[in-house]
Amino acid sequence: MKVSPFLPLFPFVPPLLRQAGRVCHATLPVDALRANALDLAVLTGHLVLYPAGIVQERRAEPLPPETAQLPTEGRAHPPVVLLHGLVDNRSVFVLLRRSLARNGWTRLVSLNYSPLTCDIRTAAELLARQVEEICARTGHRQVDVIGHSLGGLIARYYVQRLGGDARVRTLITMATPHEGTAVVPLANAHPVVRQMRPGSDVIEELRLPAPGCRTRFVSFWSDLDQLMEPALTARIAHPDLLAENVLVSGVGHLAMTVHPGVAAGIRHALESPGHRGESGPGSVNSGLAPGESTEDDPHLDGPASVA
Repeated sequence: MKVSPFLPLFPFVPPLLRQAGRVCHATLPVDALRANALDLAVLTGHLVLYPAGIVQERRAEPLPPETAQLPTEGRAHPPVVLLHGLVDNRSVFVLLRRSLARNGWTRLVSLNYSPLTCDIRTAAELLARQVEEICARTGHRQVDVIGHSLGGLIARYYVQRLGGDARVRTLITMATPHEGTAVVPLANAHPVVRQMRPGSDVIEELRLPAPGCRTRFVSFWSDLDQLMEPALTARIAHPDLLAENVLVSGVGHLAMTVHPGVAAGIRHALESPGHRGESGPGSVNSGLAPGESTEDDPHLDGPASVA
């Protein structure tokens, strides 16, 4: 199937243009204007890379069936699975993948799912099969998963509703509508978009009790993400989940995947699996420098900074 490289424009451009009109009347437009400009610049660059990411990446041959799977503990790093957002592909992770590779992560797998995907549950079932294959191929019992936008929601459904917590050590989400997003009402024609709305069956399933869930969650969210409405929807607030929410101040939806501070925060989260009661990684300021959290919110684990 031939996929137009301009498909990613559909979900991103309308909110950016709408916000561009708003900032003209805002009292403090500088941060919003900067975030929109960066998102549009990232989108322009991403369009160049998009065609190269349509094809699935080549994978190594699986290990023999008799190969024993080894525990994650004591090994350098478990495999990291990267899962993109709606009508996107693995090319969105080019810079993040390079950052991880330069810092010691050697088993990086970027997965593509079809742009015609119409059900989050079905995509989560496919992810479950892919994770099993990755574990068989690498000899690891567990993986870490990084999901952007819809990819984070698919991964969370797999972990929380399909028993994926046995395989996923840490799930990191970026700009994921955990509570549903109300942005771009005209996009409701797409069934997956309807599932990402507040109150949808999928969102309500993710609110159900999840006692004993073993996966650690880290959610990076932005106060100027134009595809998350309201912005707080990108945070995880579930009493049964070990979750940390990291504010990325002044950064838009697409820029989250290329932000150096976010990349540093992700590396920190992957290297330091937390336990209940520990403080979270905190917040990341706009621009390139990490900063301290100024929030006082019961769902945030703590104001520690990301280095």
